[in-house]
Amino acid sequence: MPLNPDDEKEAKEGKLYVVSTPIGNMADITLRALETLRAVDLIAAEDTRRTRKLLAYYGVHKPLISYREHNARERGSELIEKIASGRSVALVTDAGTPGVSDPGYLLIEEALKRGMEAVAIPGPTALISALSISGLPTQPFVFLGFPPARGAGRKRFFEKYAGLTMTLIIYESPRKLSKTLKDMLDNWGERRVAIARELTKMHEEIFRGHVSEAVEHFRGGVRGELTLVVEGAEPGSEASPKSCPVSAEYNLPSQGPTAWRDELRSLLLGGLSSREAASAIAGRFNIPRRVVYQAALALKKQV
Repeated sequence: MPLNPDDEKEAKEGKLYVVSTPIGNMADITLRALETLRAVDLIAAEDTRRTRKLLAYYGVHKPLISYREHNARERGSELIEKIASGRSVALVTDAGTPGVSDPGYLLIEEALKRGMEAVAIPGPTALISALSISGLPTQPFVFLGFPPARGAGRKRFFEKYAGLTMTLIIYESPRKLSKTLKDMLDNWGERRVAIARELTKMHEEIFRGHVSEAVEHFRGGVRGELTLVVEGAEPGSEASPKSCPVSAEYNLPSQGPTAWRDELRSLLLGGLSSREAASAIAGRFNIPRRVVYQAALALKKQV
């Protein structure tokens, strides 16, 4: 389906088109995205090799230029000048929607500052696809991007968002998934989680369960693109589990014997996992499972 005359005229003017491309399955591109790519003067791509395959698949023949994190400032200025001179530019990312956890937002921001028009050509995005099939509440939600890789920034990340009661969405690399799941467990406690791996691709996998179960499921390593959809904190939670200890939240003495703590310790010594022991104690003593699980993690370090 060709562009109508007005759309074709617009595509020949100096504008920035933010074009969504498939996150895996080539068939997920829209007709409008294809026609826009065919009509613009230039395509700026995060990974030109990956984009070239997409363009070749659909028979799109347009000049391609690299725009990625390492050359964003220099190449961004060049692209802005091209738009200012009346040329139309399509911005695409490796997969999905430009500007979402990629350097595309810098170019979009600069174009808008210069009074240029940015036109959205909508399509796939991994975070919305994962959320829609997660089985967790779809509103409200917050997208947190990639957690910081290490150091104080990573610690602040998990502490800062521990108390949010809305659904949380995170991107993560395969080699850091295990560490991130363990940090989530330590800082946010046991929660439901859906992990979408290789969305729309041949080896797509959707894991649904609790964080501790995910740790076990992915213990042997993992490959592919990952989107984590995590249950929010329980309503009424005001801080992370570490800064809001079990004893303070339930007016229990932080030290000294309590019936449920003694029994929890016995179950752990008897060989039950933290998750299994927490489930048993939570049901018997009518205490939220998240609270007991945090106590189990702390006791496990002592026994």
